[in-house]
Amino acid sequence: MLCMMRPLHLLLCLLFLSITTGYAQRDSLTLVQAPWTHDTLNGIVLKTLHFQHKEYFQSNQFIAILEIPGDSPHRLGFACDSVRTRTSTLAERHDAIAAVNGSFFDMDRHNPICYLRIDSVERGINEPGKDTVNRKYYQYGTLVLTDGKPHILHTDSARLWERELPYRDIMTAGPLLIWNGQDQSMRNDLSFVSKRHNRTAIGIRPDGTVLLLVVDGRTRESEGMSLDELIRTLRWMGCRDALNLDGGGSTTLYVKGNAHGGIVNYPSDNGRFDHAGERAVSNIIIVR
Repeated sequence: MLCMMRPLHLLLCLLFLSITTGYAQRDSLTLVQAPWTHDTLNGIVLKTLHFQHKEYFQSNQFIAILEIPGDSPHRLGFACDSVRTRTSTLAERHDAIAAVNGSFFDMDRHNPICYLRIDSVERGINEPGKDTVNRKYYQYGTLVLTDGKPHILHTDSARLWERELPYRDIMTAGPLLIWNGQDQSMRNDLSFVSKRHNRTAIGIRPDGTVLLLVVDGRTRESEGMSLDELIRTLRWMGCRDALNLDGGGSTTLYVKGNAHGGIVNYPSDNGRFDHAGERAVSNIIIVR
């Protein structure tokens, strides 16, 4: 009986692999060939796309991407406040032309819970989790800026490893999604990894083009993505390196002069698919 089951088991595995590979090929073509809406803003390209018939990952998705060419004169920066502030408000305060929400923070104490350094001033350190000795799962990727140009690093496990880095601007987040062209393995975590949520991420292509990407979630109109789906999306968009940022109700993309107070996506903190559900956050990534 055992000998008879082995070929059957192999056949089922091959069938499953064939089906999943077919789905991946279909989804990648669906993403790349979809009718994206394009707007060019001072050399920066804003792209939006709304899948409304469950054609991407068999789900509805609203995706917005800000593309900053590698040779663009625009620069990235970080901004933070001692009291949680909406991404749009903090961006306007720093005269940014665009912004996304940044890394993770404490909702009650307002402070960053991942390492954050702005203009050489330390604004937050990695707070260890209950199940870790040094740092949390989402503190294993670090975004550093050199003259406003971003680079993504794979962090060391030491909790204060970032303090030894020579950069003026450092933001730790995670998990690291893609590094040096390789998809990073995700841990078995149903709520944070496998479940679909709103997502914010930064990706970098080999030519230096920077992608600031948001995916809305938690509504019928846009269900959000698992981290595996987010990895595949960023890979299909050509990213060599990619880092997950804070998501959920924090996910926000702001573009100066855009309708709805600059809010491009549909933040979900009010439980509705509109532009009014923006959450106050601790820190953001700005484009100047």
